[in-house]
Amino acid sequence: MIGTPGKDVVYVPQPAEVVESILDLGKVTARDFVIDLGSGDGRNVIAAARRGARALGVEFNPEFVEYSRRSAAAAGVADRASFVQGDMYEADISQATVFALFLLTENLNKLRDKFLALRPGTRIVSNTFKISDWQPDETVRAGEPCNLWCELHLYVVPAQIAGSWRLAQGDLSLEQKYQMVSGALTLDGKKLPVQNGRVRGDTLSFSAGGMKYVGRVKGSSMEGSVTGPSGEARDKGKAIARAAGSNRRWIANRVGA
Repeated sequence: MIGTPGKDVVYVPQPAEVVESILDLGKVTARDFVIDLGSGDGRNVIAAARRGARALGVEFNPEFVEYSRRSAAAAGVADRASFVQGDMYEADISQATVFALFLLTENLNKLRDKFLALRPGTRIVSNTFKISDWQPDETVRAGEPCNLWCELHLYVVPAQIAGSWRLAQGDLSLEQKYQMVSGALTLDGKKLPVQNGRVRGDTLSFSAGGMKYVGRVKGSSMEGSVTGPSGEARDKGKAIARAAGSNRRWIANRVGA
């Protein structure tokens, strides 16, 4: 079945060591629900089910679907590995915690908006091909031996935090492009640029005025800790730390939420 054309891509099977590396990068455990879009012969789904995860393959070619179901039964994981025939762009992917994918960039780009609407922290592992404009959170080489299709990319769906937030000590204005964050923190009338801002899942980190802020996003609120400062930013940083409170905690609420 190698090279058999489907609706959107040509099926190319991945070696077992690459499949395991994909699942390793996605940190798949028995608590996960793994989805493979364009699942081919079902090997990603079956391997995930062997780890105890629930897994679903969406495949346009009905012959592949039937083959995958037989393979899952033979592997003793039919209770955790399921396969449906259908259009991967129309599939309900809302329950996924991990995606194990081998799709072209053009396919990934069509799915990008659906990925970004998923729960923060959802992991997307793509073999070889990247999502345009979205830099991977991590890129690794598949385990040896691997001679072809060996580069794996991990994307972690970020919480959507662009907009205005209010702290007890001031205001936080954020701009966001995927996991990268910029903006300004205004404290005591001083506007401090947000630097090195990044959100991974529901965890946000950034620096402002010589202080490092780390926190967790919880819907329309964020809270975390403030650490630092050092060097020439020490005096300014001490003032910011005092403004943040004696316990060096910070809490922000979305404006207009």
